[in-house]
Amino acid sequence: MSFWKTKTLREMTRDEWESLCDSCGKCCVHKLEDEETGALMATNVACRLLDRRTGRCTDYRHRRAYVPECVRLTPEKLDELDWLPSTCAYLLLHHGEPLPEWHPLVSGDPESVHKAGQSVRGWTVSEVDAGDLEHHLVDRDL
Repeated sequence: MSFWKTKTLREMTRDEWESLCDSCGKCCVHKLEDEETGALMATNVACRLLDRRTGRCTDYRHRRAYVPECVRLTPEKLDELDWLPSTCAYLLLHHGEPLPEWHPLVSGDPESVHKAGQSVRGWTVSEVDAGDLEHHLVDRDL
């Protein structure tokens, strides 16, 4: 049986935990907070370390040296992070929901997340080239 169906997030090995990432890249897209309402608004601007084709960090091991605000996701932080995408495997499992059919662990295909249109591939720009984030707001549910 699949480990994500039998283990809690806290029981998973480091490799199992890391394999839950579907490489969508959505958590690496900048969001802006509306000062009046507190609502989060998505942009099409991705972290400079994100490989926008693969949805993976180009320097995952050392990312915090380059992006100090990058969050190390842990089971304990899942209730407090309001910017994780609704499709995030960590969040889904935390709430007792199944992984979607397009998740690479379910499909067996690392490209399935992209084929299903559930990744940042094709619609983001790097923060290196973006300029003012307010000019990059998008109407997307992340």
